[in-house]
Amino acid sequence: MKYKFTISFLSFCFFLLASTFVSAQEKASVKGQISLSNNQAADNVSVVLKGTKIGTNTDSNGFYEIKNLKPGSYVIKVSSVGHSSKEKSISLNAGDEIIEDFTISSNSEQLDEIVINGSGRKNPLARKETQQVSRLPLKNLENPQVYTTITSELLKEQVVSNIDDALKNAPGLSPLWASTGRGGDGAGYFSLRGFAVQPTMTNGLPALNNGSIDPANIDKIEVIKGPSGTLFGSSLISYGGLINLTTKKPYDHFGGEVSYTAGSYGLNRVTADINTPVDDEHKINFRVNTAYHTENSFQDAGFRKSFFFAPSLSYQVSDRLSFFINTEFMNNKQTNPTMLFLDRGAPLRVHNMDELGYDNKRSYTSNELAIETPSYSLQGQMNYKISDEWTSQTVLSRGSSQSEGYYTYLYESTQFFPAQVNQGIVLGRSMNYQNTTTLTTDIQQNFIGDFKLGNLRNRIVVGLDYFNRGQIDNGSGYVSNGRVYIGNLDLATVNQYVFGITDPAKYITNGDSGNLTKAGSDKLIAETTANNNKTKQEVISAYASDVINITPALSAMASLRVDRFMTAGDVTTNADDFNQTSFSPKFGLVYQPIIDKVSIFANYMDGFTNTAPTSDIGLSGASIPRTFKPEHANQFEIGTKLNVFKDKLYATFSYYDIKVTDQVYTVYGSTGGVPTQTSFQDGEQRNKGFEAEIVANPVAGLNIVAGYSYVDAVLNAGDPSFVGNRPESSGPRNTANFWASYKFPQGDLQGFGLGFGGNYADKNLIMNRNVVGQFAIPSYTVLNSSIFYGTEKFTLTLKLDNIANVDTYDGWSTIHPKNMRAVSANFSYRF
Repeated sequence: MKYKFTISFLSFCFFLLASTFVSAQEKASVKGQISLSNNQAADNVSVVLKGTKIGTNTDSNGFYEIKNLKPGSYVIKVSSVGHSSKEKSISLNAGDEIIEDFTISSNSEQLDEIVINGSGRKNPLARKETQQVSRLPLKNLENPQVYTTITSELLKEQVVSNIDDALKNAPGLSPLWASTGRGGDGAGYFSLRGFAVQPTMTNGLPALNNGSIDPANIDKIEVIKGPSGTLFGSSLISYGGLINLTTKKPYDHFGGEVSYTAGSYGLNRVTADINTPVDDEHKINFRVNTAYHTENSFQDAGFRKSFFFAPSLSYQVSDRLSFFINTEFMNNKQTNPTMLFLDRGAPLRVHNMDELGYDNKRSYTSNELAIETPSYSLQGQMNYKISDEWTSQTVLSRGSSQSEGYYTYLYESTQFFPAQVNQGIVLGRSMNYQNTTTLTTDIQQNFIGDFKLGNLRNRIVVGLDYFNRGQIDNGSGYVSNGRVYIGNLDLATVNQYVFGITDPAKYITNGDSGNLTKAGSDKLIAETTANNNKTKQEVISAYASDVINITPALSAMASLRVDRFMTAGDVTTNADDFNQTSFSPKFGLVYQPIIDKVSIFANYMDGFTNTAPTSDIGLSGASIPRTFKPEHANQFEIGTKLNVFKDKLYATFSYYDIKVTDQVYTVYGSTGGVPTQTSFQDGEQRNKGFEAEIVANPVAGLNIVAGYSYVDAVLNAGDPSFVGNRPESSGPRNTANFWASYKFPQGDLQGFGLGFGGNYADKNLIMNRNVVGQFAIPSYTVLNSSIFYGTEKFTLTLKLDNIANVDTYDGWSTIHPKNMRAVSANFSYRF
């Protein structure tokens, strides 16, 4: 009986297997690769069979496959937001497996079809092609400007949970100042080509914030190098360049990912990325990215807690018209990072970390004193294809960033040093209650063309831009809240001469006399007067940029921008209103000795700053109004870009020379005990440097990202305290970044992988003045590693940061201790 049952069961299984096999033989499939007309793979592109609900979406390398199709005739339709659609009729017989490749164009690109044979898959860490850098459909090799792209794939490999760690992958970008949450400028500062810059742009539009940025909605980060005033103005970027965040876009089928990260210092992070079509035709698609993050500090106090929510919507109305809406809401609550401000008015008592003797585990704050920085941004974009040669792009952004809570800092001053305190330093704590709101509005209208005049191909953008920024400040004034002693003096001497305490029973044993309770701080702040300030800035701009292909290998770029800058220092009075007009040109040449593989480029770029009026203070105490013409930074750069070995090696090497003229600076002095303040506009700065970047995929499964930067900066004219010195915003002279990962593509270890890399930073002069002297942060090398296992549905990653537990610091006339060794584990599930 058992034997007969076994035979029957095997016969049934054989019947099922045979039926499945026959059914599979009767079905057909179609697959292929979708690429852009610049030879790059197109991810998240919709591929559907017209008149049916059958379809799919391309992967990150542009590949698609539709299986189990009944024999018959179909029309394949390929479409994506912001790109032209393509259709092709096919006929399928039973068992067919056909390959159909397509090339789609940006609405502003030529519609000549270039078919890719799909012989290799591209490096996911090298998504260089972007229209936001030049506002034109230019390949990386066609663009005379240098930029670095940091992809979301790299951020996942490194288990990145904050913007600071993400930006470690950009050559020449080094941290200066941690995010404070302070109103108006509370985001982190970085040095780029020797100039301070903040991440203030999203999708090429203004996106201010007062706190740390959550990376959950980032598809890639573009670090655009050099003065870029011609296309991006001056209000939100620096002479060194800008940091632009590109967000994730909706696609046309259901899918997503959920992820959980746990790690050292109480790190707990949950993220979700969910996408779904809204209508039956998959023309309206909705995507939401969200994150909850909580983390403590490696120090004795400090925390950060945030919630992030970013819904987005795309609507492909027709082949000509499409809409995209992106919104982001974030609430961040944290304590201020520890920053020790060195004395800027007297010779330094200590000149390096060894002399300072600071214990980096001390935070000098408490978890009762936190600041919240809620923010939101809304961006809407409409693309309309006017003709085969012209596209209209209309964009609108609206943003709000707030700061509410306690802001404190520690400032060294000679007034705190009695003669008996001959070792270490004494810092006074100042604090206030922040209550500010910054509102921004930006409206752009661009017309993008791609056409020929005679035999010359022209790619041109002509645009108008209106930017409005207003700030309301109802925060409190600053109050003193105790002193901090850092050094090796005995307890009795410190208490008697620093804190004024002689009774041993009342000695302060932790070197900090401040009241760090919420109740105690509120009592001090209540004695100050609240601010009531309201400022407004408006900028109206027009710009044009044209790239002309003189030959297929030689192209030239010419660009010009004009800005009308209007500011009201305080809208309650017209006395400090200020209007000014600035012009900004840009020129570039690109020659490709091997087309689409090697380019040699040169550029001349301009950046500018409209400096608002100020007032000098003379010996009589009288206020003397001063106005200034625009500052300008001019860059000359030459270099080469490579894309060789079938997209397996991307590289950029460049040398730049930036000269800033007409810099405004203020000299503070005193004559006969009477303080004076005098402003000048004859400052000059020269920053020269070399940068190298390599993104390689030498063998299957191995990905490498590496960069090196050298910055030589000097102030040639201006404030006598600084002339001849390296500016304190220049960061380290030499920096390097490296990351390599290998995932076994086959065999018993298929799916397993390893990652290893790190960062090097040279000695950094965070204080460098002729009277005050120098303070140097030591060089450091931080190494990180990871091990991971991934399948189609899930990935498990274990990451170890700062393997050697190296003490590291950054600063900008300040000292800020950075994270020590940390372990994190991440689990991600895709559906």
